[in-house]
Amino acid sequence: MDNSSRFFANKECEYYPCHDMDGDLNCLFCYCPLYNFNCPGSFTLIEKGDRKIKSCMDCTFPHKAENYDKIMEILIQHNRGKQAD
Repeated sequence: MDNSSRFFANKECEYYPCHDMDGDLNCLFCYCPLYNFNCPGSFTLIEKGDRKIKSCMDCTFPHKAENYDKIMEILIQHNRGKQAD
């Protein structure tokens, strides 16, 4: 897939590929914008001291080009909810 506003592959990054997955890896959402939301990806909760934190190490959801629209939909819905506050 070619680089565009919906997809970007940074193959020069020292961490590329950051996940083992089939197909093109989209780096556009390198730091997942859904981390603080109820994300549809495959995250796990791990214990860190006396609290649990979200681990996205095995999640490839934001790196799949076909999930761009779903990510944008979640962010728009979240933003609309904030505007009502």
